[in-house]
Amino acid sequence: MALMTAKEYIDSLRKLNTRVYMFGEKIDNWVDHPMIRPSVSPDTDPTRSPPPSRRVRVFVFDRFEMLDAVGPLEAFATASQILGGGYDVAVASRDGGPVSAASGLTLLSEPLERETAATDTLLVAGGAGVLAAREDRLTIDRLTRAADAARRIGSVCTGAFLLAATGHLAGRRAATHWNWCDRLAAAHPEVSVERDRLFVCDGGVWSSAGVTAGIDLALAMIEADHGAELALAVARELVVHLKRSGGQAQFSVELAAQETRNDGIRRIQDWIFDHAQESLTIDDLAERAAMSPRHFGRMFHRATGRTPARFVEDVRVARACRLLEATRLPIEEIARRTGFRSADVLRRAFARAKGVSPADWRARFDISGPSPPTT
Repeated sequence: MALMTAKEYIDSLRKLNTRVYMFGEKIDNWVDHPMIRPSVSPDTDPTRSPPPSRRVRVFVFDRFEMLDAVGPLEAFATASQILGGGYDVAVASRDGGPVSAASGLTLLSEPLERETAATDTLLVAGGAGVLAAREDRLTIDRLTRAADAARRIGSVCTGAFLLAATGHLAGRRAATHWNWCDRLAAAHPEVSVERDRLFVCDGGVWSSAGVTAGIDLALAMIEADHGAELALAVARELVVHLKRSGGQAQFSVELAAQETRNDGIRRIQDWIFDHAQESLTIDDLAERAAMSPRHFGRMFHRATGRTPARFVEDVRVARACRLLEATRLPIEEIARRTGFRSADVLRRAFARAKGVSPADWRARFDISGPSPPTT
């Protein structure tokens, strides 16, 4: 079993990333490659004082998700490398010492109580062991004190369950992994669960969706601390999007489809993803599956838990969400591109799936800049 500190783990990732192929070209010095060179150069001026150091700690527990911890830490560490200082990153746990992730890898952590007074940003990782950690009273007590003392707090993935247990999500909006939204809402009705957000900041309390969305959250925090230019430089260094278009809806429909065990139905789902903008009827889909419409409808529902019509609508709504968030296209054009017969049909589908209108969705989640008037 590998035993390493968070810094050693991050450094090992960097060493692996020195061997990168891009469009068939081997890149030995990938940081200097023009496709991913940071727009902010590392601060090498010896006469300039480094920026104040912000202490960032990610709280972990037995069987945590490794990417929940090291993804955000890598983003903050990269920002610090570019700035020549700025963030002091480490892992914390209830008692300190080695903590095993669900993957079997182990990180060395600092005791959470030692970090309470000095922590600027406290993030709570998620993972397979989160529900067991939530039942440990000492864990919740120490985490609550640390969260009370930190300037900024947040959760990654199912870490929202622990943050909710401290009371810091009460009366606030929050995100978690798409497959855990119902469970979070049921366990903590005082929390307004945002099912389609990659991350949420409500009243200074942050939370992100599943696993890699923790990097999105960290980039947003870096932007809040130091501006968009540094956040973009970090995103380029990590070869990720600064602001991904689309919320979790784009993942929940497609990832759920991957769990379909009936190969014939799975092929029909793949075909629907590729042809969602076309006119699709159950007769068309049944013919492609070489079944009668009635038998196909039963088989599809048995394999997926949804009717064919509901699945097609969910795929189209998810794609409409992406266009609403990332473009300024009129509602009518989005309806056409996503297979809805008209803007009115799109609005009715949105009301069923999201409980809001397309215009309201765009107003809440738009990342494309000012949008044209919508009807």
